[in-house]
Amino acid sequence: MPLRCLIVDDSDHFRQAARLLLETDGIAVVGAVSSTAEALRCFRERRPDLVLVDIDLGEENGFDLVLRLYEEAGDRPPRIILISTYDEQDFAEMIATSPALAFLSKPRLSGRAIDEILRGADA
Repeated sequence: MPLRCLIVDDSDHFRQAARLLLETDGIAVVGAVSSTAEALRCFRERRPDLVLVDIDLGEENGFDLVLRLYEEAGDRPPRIILISTYDEQDFAEMIATSPALAFLSKPRLSGRAIDEILRGADA
């Protein structure tokens, strides 16, 4: 059964490109949304295996969304990867204190990169 993924990003173009890329790599994208409210609703309804969260969601903050998703999940915390076009070092401290599994730059996004992160987290 393929990995089920929710993409949360405020860029329509990125959501479409990421969906196409991930689906080509065998990941089932169960939702691609742009806001915290949509992300929480989609998470409740579809219970994805993985959530990709953009750090900068325009008026909203991806770090806050990660915390909300963990609160929402209760005993079954989601596997979350933070994504951004910004350099990881720009947010290193916030990434380190976040419950997210990892950070992945948008240019490096691929099914293979996600698999490597998940394998590392499960080890």
